[in-house]
Amino acid sequence: MTPITEVEGRRLSLSNLDKVLYPATGTTKGEVLHYYAATVAGAILPHLRDRPVSFLRYPDGPGGQLFFTKNPPPGTPDWVRTTPVPRSEDQAARQVMVQDLPSLMWAANLVVEFHTPQWRADAPETADRMVFDLDPGSPATVVQCCAVALWLRERLAADGLFAYGKTSGSKGLHLLVPLEPAPSAEVSAYAKRLAVEAESALPELALHRMKRALRPGKVFVDFSQNSASKTTATPYTLRARTEPTVSAPVTWDEIEACRNPEDLVFRADGMAARLERYGDLLGPLLDPDRVRPLPGRAA
Repeated sequence: MTPITEVEGRRLSLSNLDKVLYPATGTTKGEVLHYYAATVAGAILPHLRDRPVSFLRYPDGPGGQLFFTKNPPPGTPDWVRTTPVPRSEDQAARQVMVQDLPSLMWAANLVVEFHTPQWRADAPETADRMVFDLDPGSPATVVQCCAVALWLRERLAADGLFAYGKTSGSKGLHLLVPLEPAPSAEVSAYAKRLAVEAESALPELALHRMKRALRPGKVFVDFSQNSASKTTATPYTLRARTEPTVSAPVTWDEIEACRNPEDLVFRADGMAARLERYGDLLGPLLDPDRVRPLPGRAA
Protein backbone atom coordinates (compact mmCIF):
# COMPACT_ATOMS: atom_id res chain seq x y z
CA MET A 1 0.00 0.00 0.00
CA THR A 2 1.27 3.46 -0.88
CA PRO A 3 1.89 5.45 2.31
CA ILE A 4 -0.22 8.56 2.80
CA THR A 5 1.26 11.41 4.77
CA GLU A 6 0.06 14.89 5.61
CA VAL A 7 2.28 17.88 5.00
CA GLU A 8 1.02 21.24 6.22
CA GLY A 9 -2.57 20.08 5.79
CA ARG A 10 -2.08 18.49 2.35
CA ARG A 11 -2.41 14.73 1.91
CA LEU A 12 0.37 13.18 -0.16
CA SER A 13 0.91 9.67 -1.51
CA LEU A 14 4.60 8.81 -1.21
CA SER A 15 5.55 5.76 -3.26
CA ASN A 16 8.39 3.22 -3.37
CA LEU A 17 10.28 4.66 -0.41
CA ASP A 18 12.67 1.68 -0.23
CA LYS A 19 13.58 1.87 -3.90
CA VAL A 20 17.31 2.44 -4.43
CA LEU A 21 17.73 5.42 -6.74
CA TYR A 22 21.51 5.79 -6.49
CA PRO A 23 23.09 2.30 -6.52
CA ALA A 24 26.60 3.69 -6.08
CA THR A 25 25.71 4.93 -2.59
CA GLY A 26 22.63 2.83 -1.86
CA THR A 27 20.56 6.00 -1.51
CA THR A 28 16.85 5.24 -1.46
CA LYS A 29 13.90 7.29 -2.56
CA GLY A 30 12.91 7.69 1.08
CA GLU A 31 16.30 9.24 1.79
CA VAL A 32 15.89 11.59 -1.19
CA LEU A 33 12.52 12.73 0.17
CA HIS A 34 14.07 13.21 3.62
CA TYR A 35 16.81 15.33 2.04
CA TYR A 36 14.26 17.72 0.57
CA ALA A 37 11.90 17.75 3.56
CA ALA A 38 14.31 17.85 6.47
CA THR A 39 17.62 19.14 5.10
CA VAL A 40 17.12 21.75 2.38
CA ALA A 41 13.44 22.76 2.30
CA GLY A 42 14.12 26.08 4.02
CA ALA A 43 17.00 26.83 1.65
CA ILE A 44 15.61 25.63 -1.69
CA LEU A 45 12.07 26.99 -1.44
CA PRO A 46 13.04 30.70 -1.68
CA HIS A 47 14.93 29.92 -4.90
CA LEU A 48 11.95 28.03 -6.37
CA ARG A 49 9.19 30.34 -5.20
CA ASP A 50 7.37 32.40 -7.84
CA ARG A 51 9.30 30.83 -10.72
CA PRO A 52 7.92 28.31 -13.23
CA VAL A 53 9.67 25.00 -12.63
CA SER A 54 10.87 22.52 -15.22
CA PHE A 55 11.58 18.94 -14.20
CA LEU A 56 14.22 16.49 -15.33
CA ARG A 57 12.61 13.25 -14.20
CA TYR A 58 14.57 10.10 -13.41
CA PRO A 59 12.07 7.79 -11.68
CA ASP A 60 14.29 4.72 -11.94
CA GLY A 61 17.48 6.49 -10.92
CA PRO A 62 20.17 8.09 -13.08
CA GLY A 63 20.79 4.79 -14.87
CA GLY A 64 17.20 4.62 -16.10
CA GLN A 65 15.14 6.74 -18.45
CA LEU A 66 15.59 10.50 -18.09
CA PHE A 67 13.08 12.92 -19.57
CA PHE A 68 12.61 16.67 -19.36
CA THR A 69 9.15 18.12 -18.87
CA LYS A 70 7.80 21.65 -18.56
CA ASN A 71 4.10 20.80 -18.56
CA PRO A 72 2.37 19.90 -15.28
CA PRO A 73 2.62 16.10 -14.98
CA PRO A 74 -0.55 14.03 -15.23
CA GLY A 75 -2.22 13.77 -11.84
CA THR A 76 -0.88 17.11 -10.56
CA PRO A 77 -3.02 17.95 -7.48
CA ASP A 78 -5.32 20.92 -7.88
CA TRP A 79 -3.64 22.60 -4.89
CA VAL A 80 -0.28 22.74 -6.69
CA ARG A 81 -0.11 26.18 -8.26
CA THR A 82 0.57 26.59 -11.95
CA THR A 83 1.30 29.71 -13.95
CA PRO A 84 0.92 30.67 -17.62
CA VAL A 85 4.23 30.86 -19.46
CA PRO A 86 5.11 32.26 -22.88
CA ARG A 87 5.89 29.63 -25.49
CA SER A 88 5.89 30.25 -29.19
CA GLU A 89 4.22 26.93 -29.98
CA ASP A 90 1.48 27.13 -27.33
CA GLN A 91 0.22 30.42 -25.99
CA ALA A 92 -1.88 28.60 -23.36
CA ALA A 93 1.04 26.70 -21.82
CA ARG A 94 1.30 26.44 -18.04
CA GLN A 95 4.02 25.27 -15.66
CA VAL A 96 4.14 24.22 -12.04
CA MET A 97 5.27 26.57 -9.31
CA VAL A 98 6.75 25.03 -6.15
CA GLN A 99 5.58 27.52 -3.54
CA ASP A 100 5.57 25.55 -0.30
CA LEU A 101 6.63 22.35 1.45
CA PRO A 102 3.67 20.23 0.24
CA SER A 103 4.42 21.20 -3.39
CA LEU A 104 8.10 20.46 -2.86
CA MET A 105 7.38 17.01 -1.48
CA TRP A 106 4.85 16.23 -4.20
CA ALA A 107 7.46 17.13 -6.85
CA ALA A 108 10.29 15.30 -5.07
CA ASN A 109 8.14 12.16 -4.99
CA LEU A 110 8.20 12.22 -8.81
CA VAL A 111 12.04 11.96 -8.58
CA VAL A 112 13.17 15.10 -10.35
CA GLU A 113 15.87 17.65 -10.81
CA PHE A 114 14.49 21.15 -10.31
CA HIS A 115 15.28 23.72 -13.01
CA THR A 116 14.20 27.37 -13.04
CA PRO A 117 14.55 30.37 -15.38
CA GLN A 118 16.17 33.66 -14.50
CA TRP A 119 12.76 35.40 -14.33
CA ARG A 120 9.71 35.24 -12.09
CA ALA A 121 6.23 34.22 -13.12
CA ASP A 122 4.81 37.72 -12.66
CA ALA A 123 7.35 39.17 -15.13
CA PRO A 124 8.04 36.64 -17.89
CA GLU A 125 11.18 37.29 -19.92
CA THR A 126 12.33 39.97 -17.48
CA ALA A 127 15.38 38.64 -15.65
CA ASP A 128 16.15 39.45 -12.03
CA ARG A 129 19.43 37.59 -12.13
CA MET A 130 22.13 36.59 -14.57
CA VAL A 131 23.89 33.25 -14.83
CA PHE A 132 27.17 32.00 -16.28
CA ASP A 133 27.40 28.23 -16.67
CA LEU A 134 31.10 27.32 -16.67
CA ASP A 135 31.39 23.96 -18.41
CA PRO A 136 34.80 22.26 -18.66
CA GLY A 137 35.86 20.30 -21.70
CA SER A 138 38.00 17.31 -20.73
CA PRO A 139 40.76 17.22 -19.61
CA ALA A 140 39.76 20.54 -18.02
CA THR A 141 37.79 20.19 -14.78
CA VAL A 142 36.07 22.38 -12.24
CA VAL A 143 39.56 23.52 -11.19
CA GLN A 144 39.85 25.44 -14.46
CA CYS A 145 36.26 26.63 -14.04
CA CYS A 146 37.31 28.23 -10.76
CA ALA A 147 40.06 30.20 -12.50
CA VAL A 148 37.54 31.55 -15.02
CA ALA A 149 35.06 32.28 -12.23
CA LEU A 150 37.62 34.40 -10.40
CA TRP A 151 38.23 36.44 -13.52
CA LEU A 152 34.50 36.91 -14.05
CA ARG A 153 34.00 37.97 -10.44
CA GLU A 154 36.50 40.78 -10.85
CA ARG A 155 35.08 41.79 -14.23
CA LEU A 156 31.56 41.90 -12.84
CA ALA A 157 32.74 43.85 -9.80
CA ALA A 158 34.24 46.45 -12.15
CA ASP A 159 30.69 47.01 -13.40
CA GLY A 160 29.36 47.18 -9.85
CA LEU A 161 27.82 43.70 -9.82
CA PHE A 162 28.01 41.00 -7.15
CA ALA A 163 28.58 37.35 -8.14
CA TYR A 164 27.90 34.18 -6.16
CA GLY A 165 28.96 30.63 -6.98
CA LYS A 166 27.46 27.18 -6.84
CA THR A 167 28.52 23.87 -8.24
CA SER A 168 26.49 22.54 -11.12
CA GLY A 169 26.24 19.21 -9.31
CA SER A 170 27.92 17.70 -12.35
CA LYS A 171 31.29 18.82 -13.76
CA GLY A 172 31.12 22.58 -13.71
CA LEU A 173 30.35 25.75 -11.83
CA HIS A 174 27.57 28.34 -12.00
CA LEU A 175 27.92 32.04 -11.25
CA LEU A 176 24.74 33.92 -10.33
CA VAL A 177 24.35 37.70 -10.27
CA PRO A 178 21.36 39.55 -8.73
CA LEU A 179 19.97 42.26 -11.00
CA GLU A 180 17.36 44.92 -11.12
CA PRO A 181 14.77 43.46 -13.51
CA ALA A 182 15.83 43.82 -17.13
CA PRO A 183 14.71 42.22 -20.41
CA SER A 184 16.22 38.77 -20.81
CA ALA A 185 17.52 39.70 -24.24
CA GLU A 186 19.55 42.58 -22.78
CA VAL A 187 20.92 40.39 -19.99
CA SER A 188 21.89 37.75 -22.56
CA ALA A 189 23.70 40.34 -24.67
CA TYR A 190 25.67 41.64 -21.69
CA ALA A 191 26.56 38.11 -20.56
CA LYS A 192 27.74 37.24 -24.06
CA ARG A 193 29.93 40.36 -24.11
CA LEU A 194 31.62 39.25 -20.88
CA ALA A 195 32.05 35.71 -22.19
CA VAL A 196 33.82 37.11 -25.25
CA GLU A 197 36.00 39.27 -23.01
CA ALA A 198 36.85 36.23 -20.89
CA GLU A 199 38.04 34.35 -23.98
CA SER A 200 40.15 37.32 -25.03
CA ALA A 201 41.68 37.73 -21.54
CA LEU A 202 42.18 33.99 -20.97
CA PRO A 203 42.73 32.55 -24.47
CA GLU A 204 44.26 29.31 -23.24
CA LEU A 205 41.48 28.73 -20.74
CA ALA A 206 38.11 30.28 -21.66
CA LEU A 207 35.84 29.85 -24.64
CA HIS A 208 32.58 31.59 -25.51
CA ARG A 209 31.60 29.35 -28.43
CA MET A 210 29.91 25.98 -28.00
CA LYS A 211 31.65 24.27 -30.94
CA ARG A 212 32.78 20.86 -29.67
CA ALA A 213 36.04 20.86 -31.62
CA LEU A 214 37.18 23.91 -29.65
CA ARG A 215 36.20 22.57 -26.23
CA PRO A 216 38.94 20.10 -25.11
CA GLY A 217 40.97 21.52 -22.23
CA LYS A 218 38.97 24.74 -22.05
CA VAL A 219 36.04 26.15 -20.10
CA PHE A 220 32.97 27.03 -22.10
CA VAL A 221 31.49 30.23 -20.64
CA ASP A 222 27.87 29.45 -21.43
CA PHE A 223 25.88 32.68 -21.41
CA SER A 224 22.91 31.18 -23.27
CA GLN A 225 21.02 30.19 -20.12
CA ASN A 226 20.07 33.86 -19.77
CA SER A 227 17.70 33.37 -22.68
CA ALA A 228 14.11 33.64 -21.46
CA SER A 229 13.43 30.13 -22.78
CA LYS A 230 16.31 28.49 -20.90
CA THR A 231 16.56 27.17 -17.34
CA THR A 232 19.36 26.36 -14.89
CA ALA A 233 19.57 23.76 -12.13
CA THR A 234 18.04 25.29 -9.01
CA PRO A 235 20.33 25.69 -5.99
CA TYR A 236 20.25 22.61 -3.72
CA THR A 237 18.62 20.33 -6.28
CA LEU A 238 19.93 16.78 -6.42
CA ARG A 239 21.28 15.77 -9.82
CA ALA A 240 20.69 12.63 -11.83
CA ARG A 241 24.31 11.55 -11.57
CA THR A 242 25.92 8.32 -10.41
CA GLU A 243 25.90 9.62 -6.83
CA PRO A 244 23.40 12.03 -5.20
CA THR A 245 25.42 15.15 -5.91
CA VAL A 246 23.98 18.57 -5.18
CA SER A 247 24.05 21.85 -7.06
CA ALA A 248 25.59 23.36 -3.95
CA PRO A 249 26.41 26.98 -3.14
CA VAL A 250 30.09 27.54 -2.43
CA THR A 251 32.17 30.30 -0.91
CA TRP A 252 34.70 32.34 -2.85
CA ASP A 253 37.35 31.01 -0.49
CA GLU A 254 36.45 27.48 -1.63
CA ILE A 255 36.62 28.54 -5.26
CA GLU A 256 40.02 30.17 -4.75
CA ALA A 257 41.37 27.13 -2.89
CA CYS A 258 40.13 24.49 -5.34
CA ARG A 259 43.02 22.35 -6.56
CA ASN A 260 41.24 19.04 -7.12
CA PRO A 261 37.83 18.35 -8.71
CA GLU A 262 36.70 16.47 -5.61
CA ASP A 263 37.15 19.67 -3.58
CA LEU A 264 33.89 20.95 -5.04
CA VAL A 265 31.79 17.80 -5.05
CA PHE A 266 28.98 17.90 -2.50
CA ARG A 267 26.53 15.11 -1.83
CA ALA A 268 23.16 14.98 -0.14
CA ASP A 269 24.56 13.59 3.12
CA GLY A 270 26.88 16.58 3.54
CA MET A 271 24.41 19.40 3.03
CA ALA A 272 23.01 19.58 6.56
CA ALA A 273 26.47 20.36 7.93
CA ARG A 274 27.09 22.99 5.23
CA LEU A 275 23.80 24.71 5.92
CA GLU A 276 24.52 24.63 9.64
CA ARG A 277 27.92 26.22 9.02
CA TYR A 278 27.12 28.75 6.30
CA GLY A 279 23.37 29.13 6.05
CA ASP A 280 22.20 29.83 2.51
CA LEU A 281 25.24 31.17 0.69
CA LEU A 282 22.94 32.28 -2.13
CA GLY A 283 20.69 34.26 0.18
CA PRO A 284 22.18 37.50 -1.22
CA LEU A 285 20.44 36.77 -4.53
CA LEU A 286 17.21 37.57 -2.68
CA ASP A 287 18.58 40.59 -0.82
CA PRO A 288 17.42 43.94 -2.29
CA ASP A 289 20.62 45.57 -1.03
CA ARG A 290 22.67 43.36 -3.40
CA VAL A 291 20.63 44.10 -6.49
CA ARG A 292 22.27 46.33 -9.08
CA PRO A 293 21.15 47.57 -12.50
CA LEU A 294 22.45 45.89 -15.60
CA PRO A 295 25.32 48.05 -16.87
CA GLY A 296 24.08 50.49 -19.45
CA ARG A 297 20.61 50.69 -17.93
CA ALA A 298 19.41 53.52 -15.69
CA ALA A 299 19.29 52.71 -11.98
